[in-house]
Amino acid sequence: MNNNNVVEISDNIFFIGVFDSEIRTFDIIMKTANGSSYNAYLIKTSEGIIVVDGVKIEFQEEYFRKLEQLCQYDEIKYVISHHLEPDHAGSIPELIKRCTSAKVLVSPQAANMLKALVKSESINFETVWTNKSITLGEKTVQFLTTPYLHWPETMSSYVVENKLLFSGDVFGSHYCDERLFEEQVGDFSYAFSYYYDHIMRPFKSYVQNAIKLYEKLTIDLIAPLHGPILNHHPQKYIQLYKKYSEPTHKSHKVLSIFYLTSYKNTRNMAQKIYEGCESVEGIVANVYDLASLDEQNMIKILDESDGILIGTPTINGDAPKPVWDLLCCMMFLEKKGKIAQAFGSYGWSGEAIDMIIDRLKFLHFKVPPMNLLKIKLIPTKEELQECFDFGVEFCEILNGKMIEITMTSNN
Repeated sequence: MNNNNVVEISDNIFFIGVFDSEIRTFDIIMKTANGSSYNAYLIKTSEGIIVVDGVKIEFQEEYFRKLEQLCQYDEIKYVISHHLEPDHAGSIPELIKRCTSAKVLVSPQAANMLKALVKSESINFETVWTNKSITLGEKTVQFLTTPYLHWPETMSSYVVENKLLFSGDVFGSHYCDERLFEEQVGDFSYAFSYYYDHIMRPFKSYVQNAIKLYEKLTIDLIAPLHGPILNHHPQKYIQLYKKYSEPTHKSHKVLSIFYLTSYKNTRNMAQKIYEGCESVEGIVANVYDLASLDEQNMIKILDESDGILIGTPTINGDAPKPVWDLLCCMMFLEKKGKIAQAFGSYGWSGEAIDMIIDRLKFLHFKVPPMNLLKIKLIPTKEELQECFDFGVEFCEILNGKMIEITMTSNN
């Protein structure tokens, strides 16, 4: 495919996005082994043009060249922006300058962000949400409120006549293949699930709400903001998201105890806590040495855990890097309902345990107000009994024991 060519993906709907084959890390946290795409679209009607999304600013000239093959700027009546992250909205300020008579359509949550992006209060824009629609010529676009997928202002839309869903980042993949269509590109299944895990998994409940909206529609084609256009089996991908986001129904609570140890002291504490946890009915506890876990396994274990305990030594007044790596994985999780605490041994100062507890509160875990389990050097027999009791108390709370649980806000 010539990069300057436009592609008709459905009747009078065109792909005007760009391909970034060189990018290898996206949003700091994701690996993009063969690049990505910034998908944008254009809808032609007898009464004018609708432009759907923009691209990263570094690629805007290619984007405008494609757009100009299809229309004049004064023909553009609407610009729909599903998501104002820079990889999709980088070209929006320049687009607004070029099509001065067009109205920009965004979600209500995006209004202030749009003004900040364009650096102006005088923008011709309108906010839209579920049950609102526009009709231009032969095309009707219905809007769908789908917040937190993955920013608060994101939305989707549906072209009635084409049975086409503009899904936003939902159903996307960081996968660069200029053949574009699902049935023509290579195997992107890994990229599809990897994208969900790192972008959508923290927002499972919002995914479920969006799917309820999508299931009311007859969808023949899904046009996401990244990766292949899903035109062969779009329902397959909706069902995958449904499966990914379903809550796990368990007959017991799962507790994961993570620890890092220098001289086996924190490990011995973790073992005794585990024994206390296992003595509580309805709890399945597991112990993991952070020195032997990679990130992907951390994420999977954390996702499946109802309760989390983190054991750390204090080294040079801080928790060691593997402990902070575990905490960094929390950004990929939906933390609603999860309970967490920290413990550890220390030699001189012992600040690490307090640091970890503060971080857990900041991340909106439920942190029960238990006695601080911080032991100097080698645990005594009595202190190991305290560890056992700590495990019992934490698991009783995990099972529903009524106490006031501390949470803080990051506002």
